[in-house]
Amino acid sequence: MKIALVTGASRGIGLAVANALYAGGMHVVRLARSLADRSEDRRLDVRCDLTDPADMDRALARVGTVVGLPDIIVNNAGIFFIKSLAETTPGDFTRTLTTNLTSAFLVARALVPQMVQRGSGHLVTIGSISDYIGFSGSTAYAASKFGLRGMHEVIRQETAKSGVRTTLISPGPVNTDLWDAVDPDSKPGFTKRKDMMRAEDVAAAVVYAVTQPERIDVTEIRLLPTIYTPRG
Repeated sequence: MKIALVTGASRGIGLAVANALYAGGMHVVRLARSLADRSEDRRLDVRCDLTDPADMDRALARVGTVVGLPDIIVNNAGIFFIKSLAETTPGDFTRTLTTNLTSAFLVARALVPQMVQRGSGHLVTIGSISDYIGFSGSTAYAASKFGLRGMHEVIRQETAKSGVRTTLISPGPVNTDLWDAVDPDSKPGFTKRKDMMRAEDVAAAVVYAVTQPERIDVTEIRLLPTIYTPRG
């Protein structure tokens, strides 16, 4: 039975990914700040502040003790907001990079070298359309997601021919509660929530990537709503 670790898995895309992998027969480990520590049949929840390196070390140590080294890592945790450059504070910028980029680095740094040593594993990075297109009002978010793409591509190079596979999944707008504060339905130029993708759509892409035969490495998947409003 494969073990899959998903970060930011208490809601939205992370929860949908965790549920889809569980439905596929995997033992699923969920990491999130809002979870309570819990272990049951094919599930392990570990409370973890992904922005705190010491708490991350504690959480990953517990994962290693309870289930061992995961076969699949899904780096998903992230935050999102819309602010102009002038409105974005240094605290906003640091918090976004810490949550969206540094947390993924900490997980990858702790686990991917062990996967390489073992000779197998799969790192999935949940990026965004904002990891290859810059949108106004997204200074901090785009910086974090472009950084995530860059880090993922370097990891891909460093793990080449090691038996560790890597997939970057870059979805466009997904209807999760991250949009609540933005209220895109009231703003011109934004994709309306009814036209956005669902978290389950991204989860299906993750399942596809990680269930391919070992001879296939699904290196990147880009997803967009069929009805998409490309805002500037």
